[in-house]
Amino acid sequence: MSIATDKISRRTMLAATAAGGLLTTATLAQAQNGDPLANGRGGTNPGPMNPSRTAQNPDLMVPPSTDAGSLPNLRFSFDDAHIRLSGGGWTRQVTARELGVSKDIAGVNMRLNAGGVRELHWHKAAEWAYVLYGKARITAVDANGHNFVDDVGAGDLWYFPPGIPHSIQGLDPDGTEFLLVFDDGDFDEDNTFLLSDFLKHTPPEVLAKNFGVPATSLANVPDPSELYMFPAPVPGPLSADKIAGAVEVPLSFSHRMTAQAPMRMKHGTVRITDSAVFPVSKAIAAALVEIEPGAMRELHWHPNTNEWQYYIQGQARMGVFAASGEARTFDFQANDVGYVPFAMGHYIENTGNTTLRYLEVFKSDYFADVSLNQWLALTPPELVRVSLRADPQFLHALRRGKSPIVPA
Repeated sequence: MSIATDKISRRTMLAATAAGGLLTTATLAQAQNGDPLANGRGGTNPGPMNPSRTAQNPDLMVPPSTDAGSLPNLRFSFDDAHIRLSGGGWTRQVTARELGVSKDIAGVNMRLNAGGVRELHWHKAAEWAYVLYGKARITAVDANGHNFVDDVGAGDLWYFPPGIPHSIQGLDPDGTEFLLVFDDGDFDEDNTFLLSDFLKHTPPEVLAKNFGVPATSLANVPDPSELYMFPAPVPGPLSADKIAGAVEVPLSFSHRMTAQAPMRMKHGTVRITDSAVFPVSKAIAAALVEIEPGAMRELHWHPNTNEWQYYIQGQARMGVFAASGEARTFDFQANDVGYVPFAMGHYIENTGNTTLRYLEVFKSDYFADVSLNQWLALTPPELVRVSLRADPQFLHALRRGKSPIVPA
């Protein structure tokens, strides 16, 4: 349920209701009158508040009664991140500095204008990317001298292993925007190995000897502060950037994720991209999930690693169970990052009125999840019955086949 900002007053912050902890019309009326709820939970909020943030995070403001304990924060928005502006575009990042629980994965949101170049560079972490908008040309060379050049568009991926030098350039008509994911939560986009920085910090006579040219040939290398993301002419056709006689990389660094045939369910789709279909991607696996209004990513957990999420469109709530009686609920909008620590049970529910689309990303070469429904369906029924005091209707409803998305 969405709550318009203009409906929330300073007295809206009351208690959870039976309707999943969201603020209902009745709750709002009571809040505006300054009356406590009949169930005795919570009270009025006469002090300062930010209505727009309250509207976006109803399950933080009025949590479900099932929430308990002190789980850390599992949500951060790119819209709250510092943005770096440059002549060729902009960039912002969500790392362990912004989302402290995410020690193994960091994310960068980057925009390159048409012709804008992310300077030739490399880094210690593996780089996985999902194109959100527009088109880009990517280039790379591997350690064996194999060459790679490709154009990618919305819904496509790329992956560069650690240490592989590469570049990104926005194409016509309006450049590109993309999500970068790195397999290191402490990654810093401002601390990569830049070509210009390398040359500026190498003695001129060494450069002359290395390239077999006079030192004056590289006397005009720009200062690194001038580059990073810089404007340049839009390149010509892809064929013109192919290096004649060069041997291409044996495993492509790009992949058409949205061209994959999805796993289809009545109320959504799932596309899984790991090393089984994108062989070069050894450090990152991902799933692109689409959920229709009211439907839900089923109760499940991941037996191999933590989950890092990026919400592309729509709105959602996620409940996370951490064992030992701890659980917490979070709300998400487009451009938010979510996180689920290793093996914690969780669900993601579409709470909006449009399709929810988000990425599940893992520091792993393969995707794996355990379905609560399937586990119970493949466990002796009598054991399930006595464990849960379940009635026959529940036991009969259990599904042996996995269905990642369940209907409203």
